[in-house]
Amino acid sequence: MLQEELEQKLKTQNIASIYLLYGEEEFLLENCVKKIKKLFGELLPGINYIQIDDKNVTSLISDIETPAFGYEKKLIIIKKSGLFKKEGRTKKKETTKNSSKSETLQEKIALYIKENIETIKQSVILVFIEEEIEKNELQKTIDNLGVVCEFQKLKPMQISKRIKAICSGYKVNIDDSTIQYFIETCGTSMLVLINEIRKLIEYAGENGTITKEDINKLSIKELDSVIFDLTDNIGKKDIDKSLQILKELLYNKEPIQKILITLYNHFKKIYMVILAEKYNMNIAESLELKPNQMFLTTKYKKQATYFTRKELRDILQKLIDLDYNSKQGLIDINVGLETILCLM
Repeated sequence: MLQEELEQKLKTQNIASIYLLYGEEEFLLENCVKKIKKLFGELLPGINYIQIDDKNVTSLISDIETPAFGYEKKLIIIKKSGLFKKEGRTKKKETTKNSSKSETLQEKIALYIKENIETIKQSVILVFIEEEIEKNELQKTIDNLGVVCEFQKLKPMQISKRIKAICSGYKVNIDDSTIQYFIETCGTSMLVLINEIRKLIEYAGENGTITKEDINKLSIKELDSVIFDLTDNIGKKDIDKSLQILKELLYNKEPIQKILITLYNHFKKIYMVILAEKYNMNIAESLELKPNQMFLTTKYKKQATYFTRKELRDILQKLIDLDYNSKQGLIDINVGLETILCLM
């Protein structure tokens, strides 16, 4: 099931008995979990609300079978249990009383759900939450009897639609180009974007309009976005602006080692763009961009025009040398990075 379908079903108060929710987009996933909890009603921990993780996952069947004591149903949240991984403790075999054949915990739980699905529907709501999953018997069982939903990072168009809807709800105007700039500036994490758009909505006020200037003034830029700005200024040979951006990053408590690594990876990608264009390769595939990052292709191509292959190789080598020399105590990393920026 697509996340949009799940959100729609929860809006209509249509709640299933078993869920398997997973994926990178944690904000939207947690939002759906909150809606499930709200639809469920009053939660009394230990009575009609149980939380399970990898430390107590072996008690899941027992928790399902334990009555909710005065409540019609019980909500059980099973988070990061390891039940959907090939490796780990859940792979250990155990022999049940009713079977001479040894089985994994995943298989045991899958069999229990299949054999007791009608009872589960009447008395329990199970919500499995994972970062990622691998197909196994339990996953197949939930797919057949419940709801499996992957929460993928949204594409810019999907993000744009949600941001526009939020602004519209508060009677604040924002045009498509400004939303695009907002995404490029703050990244594609919905958690970050929601926090940032709330600030901008408050600043613009009812019937106001959010502008790019507002975004520059109020929003916290994603590190990758700042690195793009830094690279633009390096390419234009604007040393003063480049050093100013570096100082602003340090002022905002970005670790210098993280800046160095991000800068190295950024120039490496620009170098890969030049190679991809020379050998007629797909740039997005060469950079291993995710669907929600495709808009970066144009930005990388533009920055590739600032440098030759030799210049990029020299920059990458200088960054590697700086990393090595700073770890050997031969140079201060801050001074070294400022020196590299001055020599670019």
